[in-house]
Amino acid sequence: MFFDVGETIVDESREYGTWADWLGVPRHTFSAVFGAVISRGLDYRETFQVFRPGFDLTQERQRRTAAGQPESFTEDDLYPDARPCLAALRAAGLHVGLAGNQTARAETILRALNLPVDVIGTSDGWGVEKPSPAFFNRVVTEAGCPADQVLYVGDRLDNDIRPAQEAGIPTALIRRGPWGHILNDTAISDRCLFHLDSLTELPDLIRKHNKPTA
Repeated sequence: MFFDVGETIVDESREYGTWADWLGVPRHTFSAVFGAVISRGLDYRETFQVFRPGFDLTQERQRRTAAGQPESFTEDDLYPDARPCLAALRAAGLHVGLAGNQTARAETILRALNLPVDVIGTSDGWGVEKPSPAFFNRVVTEAGCPADQVLYVGDRLDNDIRPAQEAGIPTALIRRGPWGHILNDTAISDRCLFHLDSLTELPDLIRKHNKPTA
């Protein structure tokens, strides 16, 4: 089974706050515009254009790094339920992976955290990003089993759940982070195998689901 990274495993609140600081925008203002962009079905990167038209995210990441303020996250930015959930699933004998739209720097950080997972895949590392079908084909390849035997856990109906379902992968939707609370499409969410408010409940749900019937 595979997990998205941002807002599924990693709480990105602090990092988006640092972007507001970099832009010189009050954090609550940045968050409000961020939510408005998501609710309109736009790419989150349009948020930056509101405050600075022509904003180049790749270039600004380089500038932040040069200024000693690179994008980053630490153990403290993991959701408290993330590591215990991953450990419990792996202890149960499941093949566990992370697969998200993340930079090469983020992949390095994820590996340094020594999370209890078998695979770490990122859009930069794989050369393809969600919601591309090729991304989820890669997930299935890394899982080493048929698509219908994989589970993909994510917070976004648009980038995580819908394209995974289209690839034939069962899904679990976790309701947290801005996308998890703002996006709503029952045609997609109703097809999820599980609906989660916390990762804490997932290992037991998986165990019950996989339990042989008499």
